[in-house]
This record gives sequence, structure tokens and C-alpha cells, in this order.
Amino acid sequence: MIDRSPLPVVSRSSDAAGAVELRYEDGTIRIDGEESVVHALEPAIPSLSSDRRSGGWRVPATRYVDVRNELCDRDVPVEDRVLALESVPDLESAYELRSYQHEALLAWLETDRWLDRPIETGTDVDCAPAGVLELPTGSGKTVIALSAIERLSVPTLVVVPTIDLLEQWQRELEAEFEVPIGRFGGGEQRREAITVSTYDSAYLKADAVGDRFGLVVFDEVHHLGGEGYRQIGRLLAAPARLGLTATFERPDDAHEVIAELVGPVVSRVDADELAGDHLAAYDVKRLEVDLTADEREAYERNQETFTGYLARSNIRMQRGSDYQELVKRSGNDPEAREALLARQRAREIVFGSAAKLEALEGILENHRGERTIVFTAHNDLAYDVSERFLIPTITHQTGAAERREILERFREGTYTRIATSNVLDEGVDVPDASVAVVLSGSGSEREFTQRLGRILRPSEETDRALLYEVVTADTSEESTASRRR
Repeated sequence: MIDRSPLPVVSRSSDAAGAVELRYEDGTIRIDGEESVVHALEPAIPSLSSDRRSGGWRVPATRYVDVRNELCDRDVPVEDRVLALESVPDLESAYELRSYQHEALLAWLETDRWLDRPIETGTDVDCAPAGVLELPTGSGKTVIALSAIERLSVPTLVVVPTIDLLEQWQRELEAEFEVPIGRFGGGEQRREAITVSTYDSAYLKADAVGDRFGLVVFDEVHHLGGEGYRQIGRLLAAPARLGLTATFERPDDAHEVIAELVGPVVSRVDADELAGDHLAAYDVKRLEVDLTADEREAYERNQETFTGYLARSNIRMQRGSDYQELVKRSGNDPEAREALLARQRAREIVFGSAAKLEALEGILENHRGERTIVFTAHNDLAYDVSERFLIPTITHQTGAAERREILERFREGTYTRIATSNVLDEGVDVPDASVAVVLSGSGSEREFTQRLGRILRPSEETDRALLYEVVTADTSEESTASRRR
């Protein structure tokens, strides 16, 4: 267990021989002291650089703990003036953690990086755990985060990807801790000791508030791997960092970046481990359907146009950069543009085939009265489903008020079926459902896991949850479905 007793405070003057002073400035840690002492840190702190303007040295704020610990480890007298934290009232969470939640919290706490050295500091931060928790949707990641906030009881910034999640976190924090909750996003810029922010707002404000939080929680932490959002982690000095995600999968180098900014995955729980106990038991059924003769002819023609261009251009489409290269070429190469359009037409045929809608009709008939979510990859198919089966639909074009009304009616049972195109995959508090139908989707493991998570909460209405994958046979969709599994 972590010893959370306050660090002893020893007053040391920066005038003492070899003394170093640390301060926060615009997303960096400014280091002032004898050049020989600071210069000696370079091998351990590669990002250390001299600042000719001020005569001192700087590192990105995210390296605050590393610099502080390195100085302490060398017994260098330090005045730590980095964090300017306001006091936090006593926090108490009413949630009782389940065993796997408790184990995940302990795994995170045990990563504490804070060296127990006497140091003069203007704050009472005494714990700096850092790491990512990977648990399935519906397993209570938010509850673990609330317990972490309670445990550390320092000013905390919670960063989320959507306005829906911003509002959900704000409501949850206000209800749990009964303290004012700040908000960056949705037209408000109000900081409190505990504040929720969208990634977009945090990107704009991080350098201005980077010294005001001792803990930062990144919900859906995989978003932090985006090129712009990485700056949020770099500009914040918060010693304690917690990342939450249902799956850490990313197609680029973001794993390494997130591990550097937040910490590695320190606890991973698979949905299968919780199914039947903490989560609903579930089955996955894969239904293969065939294209009609006309659909097959059109699909093969467009697919040949696409693959033919790839072969002539030596583009393998094995990485995201390959697709980006094709898009770049399409700007001045008519053949590349036609190949992109042919690919799109082929995908539309596969995703919206007549047989898929017939299969959906059978599924809905077999599960009449059960709460069901139909997932599609595109708005057009979602609207087709809505029109054919009289199902309310939520897409990115659906207004916030209408979305809330649909979800509330789904929650209370007025609606038993809804269709959506991607927007309910993450960042929305979706009411419990027992059946999910994936009519179309990407090859993303994360997307599949999030969709599965929408039906995994235990329910009195059913013993087992059920997810259907409807896949068009003998098409590129077969490999797409295999990748996400």
C-alpha cells in the first residue's frame, strides 16, 4: 500500500551552494541554479534545454516528476515552486469498489513515482502514480477514477472527448462529492479545484492552467495519442496521471506517446473475465449474407477499379499512411480519384446490401420487445434502417436535445430499438440493452469492444446478452470483420 502521510518539509534557500529552484512557466518547468548542477541532469533528462533569454533551463512540464526526483536523488537542495494548488475539501465517495476495480486502483497507486525526500514545496502533493487502466465498457472505469480522486484529494482535471461525456462527468462529480465542479467546454470556461474539460478545450488552456492540478484523468485516453492532443499531456505538470480506456488499440505510434505522457497500461481486464459475474454473459453470432446478382456485378466492377489502381501504383493499403498517400494522389491524379470513388461505391454496396436489411428484419422479429441497438458505419444506412423499421436514429447530425430525448425514451422503455452511425460507440451514457446488431463497421478492435460493451451491463430482463455481426460473404468485409475480432 502507498504511504500517503505528508512529506516532511525542510526549508532550504536557493542561495545555498548548488541549490536549484523549480517553477512553472507556460507549459514548461523552469530550472534555475548552478549551471554545473543542472547540466549534470542532461543524461537522465534528455529533453532538458538551456534558455538563453532567462539564463536558466527548461523541460516540458510533463517531466516535472523526473526532474524533481533526479535532483532529490542527487541530494541537491531544491525549492519546488511548480504547483499552485488550492485546497480541496474532504472528498468521500459512496461507491464500494468491486474486487477487480479495487485491484485496478491498487495497481495504479503502486506506480507511485514520488521520491520520499525532504524538500521545500508550496503544495501537499505526496503521491504521483501514473498509468492506464484498460477495462471493458460497462465495467465501471468512472467509479475507479472517482475513488482515485477521493484517495489523492488534490485539485483534479478530468479530460474527455465529447460534450456528452463532459456533462456526464460533471453530473457524476457534483453528485458524488457535492463540491463546485469547473468546466472547460460547451461555452463555459470556469475553473474549480475539480474541473472537467473536453480535449479541445484542454488543448487551448493547458499552458495557462498546467500548474493548478495535482491529478489529471484522461478518459478515453487513446484520444491523447492524436498529434495535437499530445500537447495537453506535455503542458500539464500534474504529477499524478490516470488514463481510462476500453481498449488501448491505435494504428500508429500513440502507444509509446501515451505511455510517456500518462504511463503504461498497469491493469488490463478482458470482458470475458467479467462476463456472467460483474458483466452480463454474452454470445456473438456472425451471420453471412450474399449479394444479389446485380449487387455482385457492381461490387466486382468497382473493386477491380480500386485494386487495379493499387497494383499499378504499388500501394499496398497495409497502413494508414498508405490510404493517406492515395488521398494525396487523388488531388491531381484522375485515376487515383476514380479509384477512391470506386472503393467508396463498393463499400456502400457491401454495407447496405438488400440481404443485410432482410437479416436485420429477422433479428428484430426474433427479439421483439428486447432493447436493441443497431450499429452502422454510415448515416445513409442508419436512416434507411430508421425508415424501413420505424426506428429512431442517432447520428452526428442529431441535435443534443433530440439525442437526449431518444436515449431517455430508450431508457424508460418507450423505445425498444434505436439505430446509430458510430456516435454511440463511445462518450455517451447509453441505457442498458441486451441485443446489438453490427450491420457495418470498421476493422477496429476498439470499435467492436465498445459496441459489445453497450450490451454487457447485467440486466434482469435477460440472462445473456447477444451481439450479431452481419457480414457480406466473399467481399472485403470478411477481412474487416476478422481484423476487429
